Amino acid sequence: MAGLVDDKVVLVTGAGSGIGRATALAFARDGARAVVVADIDPDGGNETVELIRATGADAQFVACDVTDAAQVDAMVATTVGAYGRLDCAHNNAGISLAPGGFTAVRLDQWQRVVNVNLKSVWLCLRAEIRHMLARDGGGAIVNTASAAGIIGTPGNPAYAATKHGVLGLTKTAAVVWATVTVTIPFAIFARVTAALSREVISIVSSRFFVSTTIVSCRTVTPVQPRHRAPPRSGR
Repeated sequence: MAGLVDDKVVLVTGAGSGIGRATALAFARDGARAVVVADIDPDGGNETVELIRATGADAQFVACDVTDAAQVDAMVATTVGAYGRLDCAHNNAGISLAPGGFTAVRLDQWQRVVNVNLKSVWLCLRAEIRHMLARDGGGAIVNTASAAGIIGTPGNPAYAATKHGVLGLTKTAAVVWATVTVTIPFAIFARVTAALSREVISIVSSRFFVSTTIVSCRTVTPVQPRHRAPPRSGR
């Protein structure tokens, strides 16, 4: 990301641990002026803030339940109020259920996963894009998906359904904003050792194309994201 985020203001959800923390630190190390760490866990979030500040970048923690529209809007407003703008966002917050039988998933469990993994991405996209369009400065938004978004995952139907939904939502957003300066790229990760321990895939989208790339399934510790793999030609 060298040079891509110099002096940018970045917002990362689910940044109190795992992939979110790793990407927040990557933004800071690669020149971001400020990283806003959003998480429902204040202990993990504030720990990430201290790690970011140790790199020399500014950071601020915002407590946010990303399933709540008012809190999401306030999260973006707090970012803009503190730093004057929002240039980049990584919508990463997510949860999963312990593997179990397809018919054993309770309705409340299903709804919770849908709310955190899918509804929250739409709420965040909506708030972030509204600001980026209003300031006429454009921006880039990253959504965390999963290999479960393109394959079936026995024992975890809610997680698979939501990650399929994230891919569809992201492709739609990329098409809608294809002619303006809001882009919807994805970071690509290998399988990681994190709270969810899930393969993450990426939809890499510019103003004019959307391509899907699956990376290798080597296990890595989420200290820093793997480098993005280039899209295959002709895909």
